[in-house]
Amino acid sequence: MAAKTLFENEHCLWVDVQAPTTEDLEALHQTWGIDMMLLEDTVDRDHLPKYEEADEVKFFLTRESHHPEKRHPGGVSDVSTKIGIFLVHETLITVHRLETTTVTETYSELQKHRGSERLTADEIALMLALKVLKTFNDESVKLLETLDQLEKEIFLRHADTAKLIRKLYLVKRKSALNARLLNLSAEWVSNFSGLKLKRLQISDLKDKHDDVTADYDHLNAEVNSLITMLLAMSDQQSNKVMKLLTQFSAYFLPITFIAGVYGMNFHHMPELQSPYGYWLTLAFMGLVVLVIFLYMRRRNW
Repeated sequence: MAAKTLFENEHCLWVDVQAPTTEDLEALHQTWGIDMMLLEDTVDRDHLPKYEEADEVKFFLTRESHHPEKRHPGGVSDVSTKIGIFLVHETLITVHRLETTTVTETYSELQKHRGSERLTADEIALMLALKVLKTFNDESVKLLETLDQLEKEIFLRHADTAKLIRKLYLVKRKSALNARLLNLSAEWVSNFSGLKLKRLQISDLKDKHDDVTADYDHLNAEVNSLITMLLAMSDQQSNKVMKLLTQFSAYFLPITFIAGVYGMNFHHMPELQSPYGYWLTLAFMGLVVLVIFLYMRRRNW
């Protein structure tokens, strides 16, 4: 897709390129003198967030959080997509592979922004950065809602443990990948201090980054805690089953022994000739079971 002008005033120009081809990258290189190695980073699907400067070009490679394309995300590209932000003098250039909410929402906000005729390229870059962090915040809210639902299933509905473990693992994987991206994003966030922005604007950006990072740290802790609790409850249920089997074994072991003794069929066994031997043996077995039952009940077993 060719370069598209999204915003322009007497102070700045914002050019956006979505799904760039090799020809588009070459045109950006020729028009604004952006190093081709930096441009190629924007089309590398798995490139991590970073900040670089080359000549008079400032390059912020950010990643926006989004819903994974895969059911089981394996890497950062499955939970996020790149947005390359170039600042060349008074020109802002965004390059991205997919359509992003960051660019769309920033463009919509500019249409309603009061005093947009006075905005600079650095200020629009700040708006984009805040929208990038907002996508991580929105994703953390969704993951927390999912976690709350899973918690209800664990404690109230007694759902299948194997299914719950798989769902919790998916939340854990998404949360961990997003947390990793936020930690790596600290580099480009801190380099916004080199732009022509107010100190309060830079502080606000850093505070939002710290807040979202803290949210994911909390989310990771909650997921790990819930997984540990679910496994503990599963072990407890297994222990109950083993306890029940042990109790049955305690009842049947002595009476099985008695039955085994009288099943030997030796010729000289006095009880075999007794007309009451069968009933007396059954009564003795019942008495043994009753004694074991009373003993276990007294010990609260």
